[in-house]
Amino acid sequence: MFDGYDSCSEDTSSSSSSDESEEEVAPLPSSLPIIKNNGQVYTYPDGKSGMATCEMCGMVGVRDAFYSKTKRFCSVSCSRSYSSNSKKASILARLQVAGKPPTKKAKVLQKQPLVAKLAAYAQYQATLQNQAKTKAAVPVEGFSWGNYINSNSFTAAPVTCFKHAPMGTCWGDIAEGVRVEVPNTDCSLPTKVFWIAGIVKLAGYNALLRYEGFENDSSLDFWCNICGSDIHPVGWCATSGKPLVPPRTIQHKYTNWKAFLVKRLTGAKTLPPDFSQKVSESMQYPFKTSMRVEVVDKTHLCRTRVAVVESVIGGRLRLVYEESEDKTDDFWCHMYSPLIHHIGWSRSIGHRFKRSDITKKQDGHFDAPPHLFMKVKEVDAAGEWFKEGMKLEAIDPLNLSAICVATIRKVLADGYLMIGIDGSEAADGSDWFCYHATSPSIFPVGFCEINMIELTPPRGYAKLPFKWFDYLRETDSIAAPVKLFNKEVPNHGFHVGMKLEAVDLMEPRLVCVATVTRIIHRLLRIHFDGWEDEYDQWVDCESPDLYPVGWCQLTGYQLQPPAPQSSRDSQSSSSKQKKKAKSQQYKGHKKMTSLQLKEELLDGEEYSFLQGASDQESNGSASYYIKQEP
Repeated sequence: MFDGYDSCSEDTSSSSSSDESEEEVAPLPSSLPIIKNNGQVYTYPDGKSGMATCEMCGMVGVRDAFYSKTKRFCSVSCSRSYSSNSKKASILARLQVAGKPPTKKAKVLQKQPLVAKLAAYAQYQATLQNQAKTKAAVPVEGFSWGNYINSNSFTAAPVTCFKHAPMGTCWGDIAEGVRVEVPNTDCSLPTKVFWIAGIVKLAGYNALLRYEGFENDSSLDFWCNICGSDIHPVGWCATSGKPLVPPRTIQHKYTNWKAFLVKRLTGAKTLPPDFSQKVSESMQYPFKTSMRVEVVDKTHLCRTRVAVVESVIGGRLRLVYEESEDKTDDFWCHMYSPLIHHIGWSRSIGHRFKRSDITKKQDGHFDAPPHLFMKVKEVDAAGEWFKEGMKLEAIDPLNLSAICVATIRKVLADGYLMIGIDGSEAADGSDWFCYHATSPSIFPVGFCEINMIELTPPRGYAKLPFKWFDYLRETDSIAAPVKLFNKEVPNHGFHVGMKLEAVDLMEPRLVCVATVTRIIHRLLRIHFDGWEDEYDQWVDCESPDLYPVGWCQLTGYQLQPPAPQSSRDSQSSSSKQKKKAKSQQYKGHKKMTSLQLKEELLDGEEYSFLQGASDQESNGSASYYIKQEP
């Protein structure tokens, strides 16, 4: 009577020592009073230009190293804390900082050059955040996805959009109208009894259910996680010996409930019999505690370090850097993140690696097998390939709301590239970052122009509006060939306005209530509900840092609810006005035609550019932002 569903590892292992390494990032001379970076001068505390004071904690530092476009805060934490606290609390915090003598850490920060300053300060912030982890996390009490979606008529992204999430590949035909057996809460019996309910609305893993017999009466509708332990397929009670008892409110409606159920359930769909088993199997994760991996160094993006898996929650790993004695120096990421690799990966491709101070593995620690890590596509670098100095556009990993003018600084093995953001690079390359050639976070020259995205020009570049043709000529450089970039656009299923749970990649231990606000082919603009647009992040549609509504509840991870209205009201109106003016100014720039781009930018190469597709047009495998002519 009920339709079924289909359900959905390889075994090799090898390991190597953490002693495999490249040279460390060389420190810059500490005696320099200023740093000249691509023509820009940053003055240190003995001068005033280029300096800024955090409005939350009072920290004084290099202005360009501060967070957000307004440069009012030294970090994401201070910016959010400011939004969550009154101005009075901000002033008190500043007075407290001002009243203390400079700490050893502060003295070091003032003496070090820009790159070392940023690294030390990032480490300092990370330590503080970890020490206050339990009290810094926003409690989720009072937030209900069901109420949030109902009261605002929101739509959530379906589970099938998230292939890395539990049940993402075997969700089947679970939809509105599917019947399940659930506990009957409208009953005065002392024992736990069940009744049949139908799905009225789906929001990720969460379902709005209505008991059979209520018809159009929604008074007792309730939300629950469809993967929960109390949700069963129709027929489970019969095989388990559990009683089916109609809700007290409607007991009087029918005298023959058995006949009613037979009539209502004939031809209806329910969950597959092994649904709970599938859920359990999809929540088994191959990474285990004490496994050693190589992961990006959060204080120097150009290199990796050895870290140890401390905990696994829903496939997300809390990694503790191996040298951290008190286990507070950590990094969160998903097990399928492109930021983690097997031991020995850095040496195999020529990537920088920080040699561990620990000469041998600690007892119980062991290298994670290479087959556990996400595989990248093989590339053919024998023919025409990326070269050092080529220009492109890339998502800035330190400001994920921005797509920036960038340069390939080094070509590594196996298709990996070291990339730097033009106008803000350190002399020693310590702020370069690694993307694979197939990464959805790098784009050919002209991508932003064609898709009407604001491209962030090099810092200090005065010839605005920015034009690639002029910039390439001025820098005597060439654009990376369009045909080398990843052109695949999966039929991902996302639409503008859909709700989901997303990692704040600037503070990756946080998973927040979020919304898809824009779609450019496979690129999603993620907005964190209740926060300003400057916190938005560009994320790939297949990112393992996006999850269905209800993922946190299912896995036991803590969800960060939207910022309260009071916090939103406290955000600076002047900042919003500036951003609006800047946005209007950008939108007013004259767009280059396809012919101009072809003639000026590609200098005769035969490419045609498709003008920005709509959000709906971009959701499919047949379209892409750039097409190569035969």
